[in-house]
Amino acid sequence: MTSIWGIVPAAGTGSRIQPLAFSKELLPVGSRTDGETERPKAVSEYLLERMILAGATKICMVISHGKSDIVEYYGGSLGPAHICYVVQPEPRGLCDALFRALPLLGPDDQVLIGLPDTVWFPEDGLGRLGRDALSFLLFPVQRPELFDAVVTNDDGRVLEIQVKRPDAASRWVWGAFRMPAGVFRELHGLWRERADGGERDVYVGTLINAWLARGGEAWGIRAGESYVDVGTLHGYHEAIQLLERREVLV
Repeated sequence: MTSIWGIVPAAGTGSRIQPLAFSKELLPVGSRTDGETERPKAVSEYLLERMILAGATKICMVISHGKSDIVEYYGGSLGPAHICYVVQPEPRGLCDALFRALPLLGPDDQVLIGLPDTVWFPEDGLGRLGRDALSFLLFPVQRPELFDAVVTNDDGRVLEIQVKRPDAASRWVWGAFRMPAGVFRELHGLWRERADGGERDVYVGTLINAWLARGGEAWGIRAGESYVDVGTLHGYHEAIQLLERREVLV
């Protein structure tokens, strides 16, 4: 049976916003309604809700040894989605964290990936990505040099991902992406091959660039409206303001 998996890399230390008394993925941002009671909402809930809206029924959270508070917070499910956890033993970057989930995937599954310390709109953005190829949900930002800028041609084919480059040629950055499990496995194979050759990809962007150079295809979908990285104090304030503006519009 085909499943849609959400993979959530939550093993980072959150050094840009520390000290906190808890994992950065549990930072309260906005609120949610629990029955008739309004409660604080963890920043990572926004991503999980968007994954579930796109059809995810299984979510794998990749955590480090010291993040048992995430397990305590979410337990085994969120709404209709089952949640499981795998451990990244050492901080070896985003690619390493994502591929920790690979043994869980079936051959025909779909994979949704996003960052748990971000807040973005529209909520159904992941649902706008194609199912048959690697596709990135792109967002316009004012400072693309702080993110992974995605350069595409007029048809939306990804030509290059520019990882935190001060001379970024695009103001569109990726905020989440989707692919078939088969593509995820091929990317893992390339990642292992490059690591064996002395090129260990920490960032997704460098791995995708190597994938493209090998003849792989990726697509950028400019369906994002707003994107905030809550990993800094400035970003935290931006997220609060974004949610307040959205609430006024509603």
